[in-house]
Amino acid sequence: MTAVSTAEQAQQELLEEFEMFDNWMDRYQYLIDLGKQLPAFPEEWKVDELKIQGCQSNVWMHHCREGETLHFDAVSDAAIVSGLIAVLMRIYNDRSPADIRATSPHFMRDLGLDKHLSPTRSNGLNAMLERIYRVAEAEMAA
Repeated sequence: MTAVSTAEQAQQELLEEFEMFDNWMDRYQYLIDLGKQLPAFPEEWKVDELKIQGCQSNVWMHHCREGETLHFDAVSDAAIVSGLIAVLMRIYNDRSPADIRATSPHFMRDLGLDKHLSPTRSNGLNAMLERIYRVAEAEMAA
């Protein structure tokens, strides 16, 4: 797999991967499998300041600036939510704040997540996206 240069290109690549699956049971399983591949998340980062509010399951997200890019790590105690985190990381992790802000999350509509996720999971996904965008905006202003 070649390195993807922009968040939009990563989003397109992800959409192509999901096109391989004919039904939502297979897509859910793929999401769960992606979530299992998330890197380890240090226990000391599981603190209230890093917890995402608005998620039914527990989700923590840590970020740091690495040169010109923002690096995110996140974890959840729920399998499908972990998969959603993996999707967000594929699109937005290790990107410049400007690239993050310029990339709208059309994957949610294009994959049908807006129709196939429960309202609580949808709220959680939106809360994670909001955190990523807020961090990028703050870094652009800094």
